[in-house]
Amino acid sequence: MILKNIDFDTVEYKKMVHLRTIILRKPLGLTLTQMELELDKEDFLMGCFDDSCSELLACCVLTKIDEDIIKLRQMAVAEKYQGKGIGKELILFAEKFAKKKGFKQMVMNARKVAIGFYQKLGYTLIGNEFVEVNIPHYKMEKYL
Repeated sequence: MILKNIDFDTVEYKKMVHLRTIILRKPLGLTLTQMELELDKEDFLMGCFDDSCSELLACCVLTKIDEDIIKLRQMAVAEKYQGKGIGKELILFAEKFAKKKGFKQMVMNARKVAIGFYQKLGYTLIGNEFVEVNIPHYKMEKYL
């Protein structure tokens, strides 16, 4: 397993967009718009690959909110690799990266079905349930 940053508009990035579409958008009848993808240019893109770097197993995006806060978004693990600890490894990699960059807090809008996963990694709920992309979410945070 190889954890690494992904450069925008590369073959690895195209694999990332595909995985995000299949796991996060298609089940909701949605697609990633060109405008949404353009925002990725300013973000930190991360992926977990197999040992040959040919298959993307998981990915996430980190978006700078301010000097202290970074937002985790678009976390996706390929279906056949879910429940195998790959998502956890990617989150830990993202946290370490964010901390090295000087961020003190990671926040996210987590899908309700993923709350337990993030709580096991030390994230806490903030506020009440809300709807985003037509499904229940919660704001969560963790100080790094």
